[in-house]
Formats: sequence, structure tokens, C-alpha cells
Amino acid sequence: MEKENTMNANSLGSQKQVGCCHTSDSEAVQCGCKSTVMRRWVPAFLIALGITLLGIFIYNGLSKFSANSRVVTVRGLSEREVNANKVTWPIVSKQVGNDLTSIYKEVEANNNAIVQFLKSNGISDKEFSVNAPKVQDMQADNYGGTQAPYRYNVTSVVVLTSDQVQKVNELMSKQSELIAKGIAIVAGDYNYQTLYEFTELNKIKPDMVADATKNARKAAQKFSEDSQSKLGKIKTASQGQFSIEDRNQYTPYIKKVRVVSTIEYYLED
Repeated sequence: MEKENTMNANSLGSQKQVGCCHTSDSEAVQCGCKSTVMRRWVPAFLIALGITLLGIFIYNGLSKFSANSRVVTVRGLSEREVNANKVTWPIVSKQVGNDLTSIYKEVEANNNAIVQFLKSNGISDKEFSVNAPKVQDMQADNYGGTQAPYRYNVTSVVVLTSDQVQKVNELMSKQSELIAKGIAIVAGDYNYQTLYEFTELNKIKPDMVADATKNARKAAQKFSEDSQSKLGKIKTASQGQFSIEDRNQYTPYIKKVRVVSTIEYYLED
């Protein structure tokens, strides 16, 4: 019996030594249970480290967001004057009278004279066309109640379309030759306007866009210097539509080409 009690006591002592007493960390260290301490502090350390790193990331993110929110928006303009490279000139003549047969003969004779005038001045057949005459019955269209002195008003149009803009301009100044032959050339008719066009926009687009971007950057650089900042990279950029207009009403054959680019730059400290 005594021997059995002794064995039980030894067994309890060995169990106490193996399990170690966990009443405090110091006692655990004294007992040699370092693994127990590590199990307690490593998770806490990792959590603290994670919170610290998260705070650093949030701070950096907010700093970067604040820096990215500083921008300047500028516009760059590019303008050029170019010569029209295409002209459409409607040569309008009118004949009036009461006999359509005789009027048509006069119209045909006038058109032949106009065509001869064009050809003799270096205009090819493919550059002009003769439209069918337009007949207006003045008695049928007499809305004002006043009797017209003639019944028919016939309008004939020979349309010249050419890339020889300078030559066509010279021909316009020679219209008096047709008038001298008794051909009534009508000028200033709203329905038959002389049109000048510039059709080579794609050739000058790249240079004009580059010029507009350069001018925009100059404006942004000046702004950044005045605000004691540094000009950063482009955030957004948009190209406006190209516009082609007459330089003025007296020189419609000279065109003004215009484009505006809008660019947003970052500002840095």
C-alpha cells in the first residue's frame, strides 16, 4: 500500500513537470516552457505588425491621392491660313420672253458660248457640266397680281468644278467678255453661290495637333511656375473639332483652319 502511494506521488510530480505551471509568463520561463510564451506573443506581434503596415499603406495612399488631385486644365490653340484647292463656280444666265422655242434656242447658243469661253481658257471637258434649264411660268406663278411683261423666265447653269483655283479666279474677272457677247451672266444669286473648299485637312492635321499640344503645355508650364509647382504628366487630353472658315468675306479662297486641344496636367511639389 505504501509502495503504491509512493508511485502515485512520483507520477503526479512527473506530470506537473511536463505540463509546467502556466500561472504567469515568468513561471513558464522558469519552468522551461518557452514554446508556450512564443505561442502567446507571436500572434499578437503579427497583428500589431499588420496594423502598422496597414496604417503606412493608408497614409501613402492618401498622400498619393492628394497629390493626384492637384491638376491644371489648359487649352492649346492652333490656327493656319491655307489656300482653297477646289472651287465650284456656277455660271448662271437668264433668258426671258413669251416664246419657249426661241428662248431655248437662245439658251443653247449662250451655253455654247460659255463652254467655248471655258475651253479657250484651259478648262477641260471633265471640269464642267451643263445643267438642264429651269423654266418659270410668270403667269402661273403670278402671286402678286401684277402682270409680268413676259411669260417665261428661263435660268441656265453651267457648273465649273476645278482644282485650278487661281485660273478660275482669273476667269471670273473676264466675265465681261461674255457680257459683251450679249450673255446675261447673273451674279450674287443666293441659290448659286461660288464655293471654295480646302480638301487636304488630313495633311496638316498632325502638325496642327502637335502645335496645339505645345501651346497648351506652355500655358500649363507658366501656371505651374506661378503656383510654385512642378508640371507633371498628362492626366487627360481631348482634341476639339477642326473648323475651316473663310478668312473674310472678301477673300473666300483663303481659308482659316482652327483647332483647340484641351489637356489636363498633374501638378507636383
